[in-house]
Amino acid sequence: MVDDKEIKAIISPFAIRDGEIKVFDGKDGYVSMTQINHKIDIGHINDLHFEIMKVVNEFEFVTSRQIFQILECKKIDAKSQDKLNNKLEQLVKAKILTRYYFSSEEGKGIYRIYALEKMGKYLLNAREIESRWQPTDNTKPVAMIKKRLAGNQTIIAYLRKVKAFDSYTPKPAITAKQNAKTFKATGGSVKLTKNGKAISFLFEIVRREDDWEKKLVDRMRLYKDFYENFVMGDSGFTTMPQLIFICEDEKHMAETFKTLVINQITIPQIKFYFSTDLRQNEETLDKTLVEFKLDEETKKYKMENIEVKLLGL
Repeated sequence: MVDDKEIKAIISPFAIRDGEIKVFDGKDGYVSMTQINHKIDIGHINDLHFEIMKVVNEFEFVTSRQIFQILECKKIDAKSQDKLNNKLEQLVKAKILTRYYFSSEEGKGIYRIYALEKMGKYLLNAREIESRWQPTDNTKPVAMIKKRLAGNQTIIAYLRKVKAFDSYTPKPAITAKQNAKTFKATGGSVKLTKNGKAISFLFEIVRREDDWEKKLVDRMRLYKDFYENFVMGDSGFTTMPQLIFICEDEKHMAETFKTLVINQITIPQIKFYFSTDLRQNEETLDKTLVEFKLDEETKKYKMENIEVKLLGL
């Protein structure tokens, strides 16, 4: 498997492309539970297959590379990316998982996305592993899926590259009390612990989808509600989490910040930090965050890389 630092991509694979659609690449037809049980009985579906199912269930949409990295971090030996791909093919043929790819005028996407199928949910529930999957989950649009994939990559980067890493939550539920609404941080959250002190990061993934500026402003009003009314224990956080925007590219960070400024979105309780998909590929993450600071002389905002030693190896 190619290491992160060897990836030479200029554009994030999880960026939005014009006219992009999600294309089904799974298996048609019917597979009975009797057939699946037989495969389990003769060892064609084994514990490693179940570990793969658990990862897909946990992250909802995930690439094969992400699955391999997560298994590796969990100390589960998938042998190689090719062997994992063979296992994934078996799960797709058994209709335990399904598979998609993205297609646009630029051509087919270079990666496949895996999601749970009904049979996968049944098998996990049989082992007392909770799965809230429902068929409508797989109908989500391209932008929502790409946010999930970018969030996965961010969580994996922190898991692999931050010494202070403690735990992660792929889909943390955040409560906006005044609005009486619960929403989920699109990129998940991580908890970091050092010298007995803990801090949590919330990742909000921003994509250049249709009407993205308005969607961002609407979402930030919910975050503002959450932060302004935060007390210890809210939404499972013992301390107020730091919000980080994960954008498509360097220019998109400035576009996102400009949208917040124009719409006068401020949250006095926290600073706004920004990063990009490709910055997660850096060897260490201690210099991957950005802050926009006002230059007192020019009265213009300037993008500055900030060093966060807590994010080092």
